[in-house]
Amino acid sequence: MTDFAARRAALAARLRARQFTVVPGIYDMISAKLADRAGFPVLYMTGYGTVASLLGLPDAGLATYTEMVERAGRFAQGISVPLIADGDTGYGGLLNMRHTVRGYEAAGVAAIQIEDQEFPKKCGHTPGKRVVPLKEAVRRIEVAVDSRSSADFLIVARTDARAPLGLDEALRRAEAFDRAGADVIFLEAPESEDEIAATLKVTSKPVLLNLVEGGKTPILPPDRLRTLGVTIALHPAAGFLAAGEALRRGYAALAERETTLDLPVPLHDFRAFGELMGFPDVWAFDARWAE
Repeated sequence: MTDFAARRAALAARLRARQFTVVPGIYDMISAKLADRAGFPVLYMTGYGTVASLLGLPDAGLATYTEMVERAGRFAQGISVPLIADGDTGYGGLLNMRHTVRGYEAAGVAAIQIEDQEFPKKCGHTPGKRVVPLKEAVRRIEVAVDSRSSADFLIVARTDARAPLGLDEALRRAEAFDRAGADVIFLEAPESEDEIAATLKVTSKPVLLNLVEGGKTPILPPDRLRTLGVTIALHPAAGFLAAGEALRRGYAALAERETTLDLPVPLHDFRAFGELMGFPDVWAFDARWAE
């Protein structure tokens, strides 16, 4: 049986010790297994990538709680390290928030991300975001904290107020989320190094920085992030952007050439891919039991 409690404890200890951690986004089981093999100590279920891979739709509040928690559970079962999972706005009111936190915890997730956007939410690096009033946003975090069964199941509190209301309001919310009991503070889409530094000054909690390639936040070198005091350097889109470009090139080349002979795009080794998916276990089972 998977020891999710041990994973939660390991993640909690790592973040409380402010150990700098680079975390990639995963969005399907292939990306989950490959990221796990790459040696990252923590993985992140990206809402954008998960919605795109599951529904082929934008990250605009279109996925349901049921779809997201089911995917989170599959990821948690299929990897060997702690999973931080996007819980969006909690998928409804405060009662839904309690249900969401309990469901993600039961699914094996190690930390849940909750944000202060209105429902339906939008991707944090796209236009048109709106946030709920501060009092309501704080209440979401208070309910999330109260709903978990273990203090090692971490609450990542995200504010999207920077774009619609300005940096000062976003900082005020980050500070309020800290006081409300959040374990990790996540100010979405700061637009400069100075804004990143300002975030770190208003909270005593570990800070997550969302580094979206092509997004609004500057992608700083790891040494600079360490110096600033960032704890989690999140790269939610790196995986699906890399995969998307590889697929675009591979399919385009096959359509043009009508063959994979001398394909100018590297392909994953077929046998190694089968091993990644678990075929050796199937073969061993068949050798033992098949007639």
